[in-house]
Amino acid sequence: MSKLSFIEKLLDGAEVEWKLLGNEHFFKIANQGRKPVKSSLRIIGETPYYGANNIQDYVKGFTHDGEYVLIAEDGSSSLENYSIQYTNGKFWANNHVHVVSGTSSIYTRYLYHYLDNVNFIPFLTGGNRAKLTKGQLILIPIPIPCPDNPEKSLAIQSEIVRILDSFTELTAELTAELTARKKQYNYFRNKLLTFDEGDVEWLPLSEIAHYSKTRISHDQLDNTNYVGVDNLLQNRAGKTESNHVPTSGNLTEYREGDTLIGNIRPYLKKIWQADRVGGTNGDVLVVHSIENNINPRYLYQVLADDKFFEYNMQHAKGAKMPRGNKPKIMEYKVPIPYPNDPEKSLAEQARIVNILDKFDTFTNSLQEGLPREIELREKQYKYYRDLLLNFPKPIEDVA
Repeated sequence: MSKLSFIEKLLDGAEVEWKLLGNEHFFKIANQGRKPVKSSLRIIGETPYYGANNIQDYVKGFTHDGEYVLIAEDGSSSLENYSIQYTNGKFWANNHVHVVSGTSSIYTRYLYHYLDNVNFIPFLTGGNRAKLTKGQLILIPIPIPCPDNPEKSLAIQSEIVRILDSFTELTAELTAELTARKKQYNYFRNKLLTFDEGDVEWLPLSEIAHYSKTRISHDQLDNTNYVGVDNLLQNRAGKTESNHVPTSGNLTEYREGDTLIGNIRPYLKKIWQADRVGGTNGDVLVVHSIENNINPRYLYQVLADDKFFEYNMQHAKGAKMPRGNKPKIMEYKVPIPYPNDPEKSLAEQARIVNILDKFDTFTNSLQEGLPREIELREKQYKYYRDLLLNFPKPIEDVA
């Protein structure tokens, strides 16, 4: 079934008219009352405080109460990156967010779903510091099914909202499940990497590993085995293919089993264990195990721990763009279980790795596990949103 026939069936012969967001019969722009709040006055309260970056903090009191769509007024150099937020209840809005709702003729939730798919770029001003002024906001056209028959119009809007909300609710449930599982993962990670005194020896990283000193030619690299800090993913999520493969020179070589750590902004937790031979640059550290009694995957899991990234940030250099301190990183203490019994030590390392890897797959993998399910549900939502909101475009001027 084509997108158009789907819409035609849903409309059942009803006309669609496009109305500007400034049309007060259908929409309300409730910007009055917006004002900034000093950071010193933002304390934990009962109402969220919204600004251009969505929820910034919580404050006492509120400026609005009810169902609204919040649209960022200020953007960034990435013009597409405009935030849209739906809220229902009491909240505080500052002067960097537009507050919009439907009237009795328009469901605000319908308005939210449509605006969530709007290309705002044509309405922005200000160049690199993109800005959506109220004067431009009110020029955004919104499709209104059957505007002369409010009852039928609301019925059509309601059906669209019902279908799209079913996907967003499922995504929200999966996201909540993922958050709970990550807390569980962190609990078990901490528990597994905590040892009784006498069962463990803490060795500096320099005694069991070193930074790769071997080189690899650029002609042996492609987008699958070249790793730059830009294609290492945040929060231990691995890597993607590179868009910037060097075309000359020799680079740092990594080998299967090595741990690669993004050395710019350590707090981003960019880390990946190599499953192939490849190359990288000076912004990525290649940690190569030199101890036979250390499982390389166990070493990766120790370095992927929050305690390592916290240590790394404590010793990082630079304020705006901190970099890891390479000598200090080599001083990081690695727990070696049962150091006097290599066989038992390797068995314990393997047990720990087996448990943590299962959690890793479930909470971080983009190929399987909850992140994959969330990604699929989000794609499904966008597909049906495009399908349901693909109304015939206006030919004449919009009122």
